[in-house]
Amino acid sequence: MKLAPCVGAAQDANAAVPGGCCAQIKRFSQNPKCLCAVLLSDTAKASGVQPEVALTIPKRCNFANRPVGYKCGGEC
Repeated sequence: MKLAPCVGAAQDANAAVPGGCCAQIKRFSQNPKCLCAVLLSDTAKASGVQPEVALTIPKRCNFANRPVGYKCGGEC
């Protein structure tokens, strides 16, 4: 899973979400636990990803079937 196109959008809630990012996030839409694991990983944190911002990406991509109210590890 390549989420590099999402880094800017995961760092800044006001940044535009690239189409390539939305395409990759869509692959996670059926498995929010997997998405959370990626967002909370040390690699993501080292890249400057802010989990609370990253979790807004599915909504910003206009995914109707996003997990509403899903919380990652109690942090988001």
